[in-house]
Amino acid sequence: MSDALPEGIHNFLGNTEWEGAEIAPRVGDASFRRYFRLRMGGRTAMLMHAPPPHEDPKPFLQVAHWLEANGMRAPHILAESAPEGWVLTEDFGDQRMREWIDEHPKDERDIYAKAIETLAQLHRLPPGPFPPYDMAAYQREVDLFVEWYCPAMGLVVDAPSWTAAWEEALAPLMKRQNPGVTVLRDYHAENIMLIEPEELAGEQGLIDFQDALVGHPAYDLVSLLQDARRDVSLALEEEMLGRYRAAADPGEHFEADYARLGAQRNAKIVGIFTRLWKRDGKARYLAMIPRVWEAMERDLAHDAMAPVAEWFARNVPQEIRDTFGGEIQ
Repeated sequence: MSDALPEGIHNFLGNTEWEGAEIAPRVGDASFRRYFRLRMGGRTAMLMHAPPPHEDPKPFLQVAHWLEANGMRAPHILAESAPEGWVLTEDFGDQRMREWIDEHPKDERDIYAKAIETLAQLHRLPPGPFPPYDMAAYQREVDLFVEWYCPAMGLVVDAPSWTAAWEEALAPLMKRQNPGVTVLRDYHAENIMLIEPEELAGEQGLIDFQDALVGHPAYDLVSLLQDARRDVSLALEEEMLGRYRAAADPGEHFEADYARLGAQRNAKIVGIFTRLWKRDGKARYLAMIPRVWEAMERDLAHDAMAPVAEWFARNVPQEIRDTFGGEIQ
């Protein structure tokens, strides 16, 4: 990607109080989205360029405004111009939950407890004005497993029965996500910013929430506690689930629904990571598949996942399962 500043950046900033600021490019999270840190007079801000037609900043702006209006810690929007793809926000800094815990492992429990508290707070709110996380969305996501992972492993599988198995497994959950909660969909240790890292009870900032939907409260818990990018011990997972149950009282079927959405999300991620390698040449994601697969196997062991577990037994050889995903070719 070119190091040149995007066309129009100075025109946009010229209509804000950040005109003349120092502009430092940051690492982006997508091929067309770019980030810049602005510095002026001892203050900083973050500038995102998500240029149409490749990107659309409107969903990010909608969710950010809704979260802030409802007392959640999304970055404050300082200025915006969606048609040109510009969004200027508060700067949360560089301290992500992931790296802080890696460097300060004794803080892990307290920081996760705060993240659970944030989810409980979010789930006490009425759901936001976002699309539903419906059966079609769940199915599109799990289909990535049979579309990308299975061919990469040379597996010829029964795709129609895959769809039918998920329909059966997820059907009981659907009625329990009505009216539902706001689901951020990528709530994990690399998307939680520690705004005050020295204060364990301090604020944690939310980012990467532009794909929010209205769905089941277990989904973001799975994202956090069965993290594809870092190991979360079974003891910590269970303790944090207990904290959530105490704070939110999610009902008697919650354990089963957590397993359902754990298996769903993890199957999707195995497919996505395979696609990132096969289609986009990003082989580094393959190293994460064993962690995701191991969590998926735990979820599949729950009685609620029997239809999908039976599909795996018929379609994915045991030697692949025993090696947590096997060696992708």
